[in-house]
Amino acid sequence: MPINSGNFAKALQVGVNAWYGEAYDEHMVEYKHLFDTNSSRKSFEEDIGTSMFGLAGVVPEGGGVIYDDAKQGFLTRYQHVAYGLGFVITENMIEDDLYDVIGKKRSRALAFSMRQTKEIVAANVYNRAETPGFVGGDGSVMLATNHANVAGGIYSNRLTTAADLSESSLEQACIDIGKLENDRGLKIAIMPECLVIPVDLQFEADRILNSVLRPGTADNDKAVLNGKFPQGVKMNHYLTDANNWFLRTNCPDGMKHFERKADSFSDDNEFDTGNLKYKAAGRYSFGWTDPRGIFGSSPA
Repeated sequence: MPINSGNFAKALQVGVNAWYGEAYDEHMVEYKHLFDTNSSRKSFEEDIGTSMFGLAGVVPEGGGVIYDDAKQGFLTRYQHVAYGLGFVITENMIEDDLYDVIGKKRSRALAFSMRQTKEIVAANVYNRAETPGFVGGDGSVMLATNHANVAGGIYSNRLTTAADLSESSLEQACIDIGKLENDRGLKIAIMPECLVIPVDLQFEADRILNSVLRPGTADNDKAVLNGKFPQGVKMNHYLTDANNWFLRTNCPDGMKHFERKADSFSDDNEFDTGNLKYKAAGRYSFGWTDPRGIFGSSPA
């Protein structure tokens, strides 16, 4: 329904000191730490993997080389989704509003809602990291021990046994990442770049990564994880599980965000009623292509 003088009766009266509930500070944009952003001019984008060559074989004297083949891999589709929100103000409300509490301030609130929507949509990719039904191109959830290779075999991008964030679990994650291979079983230089955590783990992460000596022990050992992640810690306020943590890696075509249409804002008057309409709309998609771009743990 349109916002009218009945909804905001006090906006028509002298004597209001302040309107609260709309002037909160916002967090900085956080979804950009979770994904690499790309532009798009199509209704959807598709990434297609490839299975390349294996190891070379011994060529006997007078013999010929063995010929290998390459083939198309898994297909990942990014289907852009349109998001929008708006509100309507009656002509009388616009004319009689003594505090400009409706038009201009509601527009700021609309922008706030659009930004929050994008943050939540982005974070939900991580929040559903092991939720059945939310799968990638290989048919597996984002964090899985059975990601398939086109050439055969499987690999994992999560701890074999889920564990809380700790010095030992982070060390094991780094070791596992260092052992990742390509589709044909050849070693690849995948390295962790940043640690992604919910608000609940901020102090634990600080102790683990910023201590000079090993945390939680009386031994005079060096804290080897200090400076291990070039891009540091990325705390995200929209991650919903207090225990889940993730490592983004330098794997190309890992976590991806496509911006089909940036959030835009417009307003217009209805000729018959004089009501003013405000609208915001955007179109985008979030997901992952190569699961090697992310590693994590979802402890119970």
